[in-house]
Amino acid sequence: MNIHIINGPNLNLLGVRQPEIYGHETLGDIEKKMRQIFEQKNVALHFFQSNSEGAIIDALHAARYAHNADAVVINPGAYTHYSIAIRDAVAAIQIPVIEVHISNIHAREPFREHSVVAAACRGRIEGLGWNGYRLAVEYLLDALQPNN
Repeated sequence: MNIHIINGPNLNLLGVRQPEIYGHETLGDIEKKMRQIFEQKNVALHFFQSNSEGAIIDALHAARYAHNADAVVINPGAYTHYSIAIRDAVAAIQIPVIEVHISNIHAREPFREHSVVAAACRGRIEGLGWNGYRLAVEYLLDALQPNN
């Protein structure tokens, strides 16, 4: 299984940016934990982070068309709330995409409560910290099994 995990703006600051909301793990810590969990399950995880909307769109296209990804887990960060371009890229790649958020966006500022990306995704996990990424990959492994 080949799964790409794409992270958006400011997620490179995990561990120092608002740890009361996002926790103390860095993005590198999350990647390490994920690799330890899923390498035993024969899952190739490919991590990407950018603060640039265009780079995220390019990563989505590349996941599908250059790297033959089976699925994508995406945390679009603040782009969640207004990037129609990322939403359209998610829809265009035609593979399962799970939207993940470390924090519960509904428990935060009102402008964060709406996701324009969610409707193009197969599902969404939020508010469970770094475990949201783990749960998204576990779901994809189960959902993409030939017998399911």
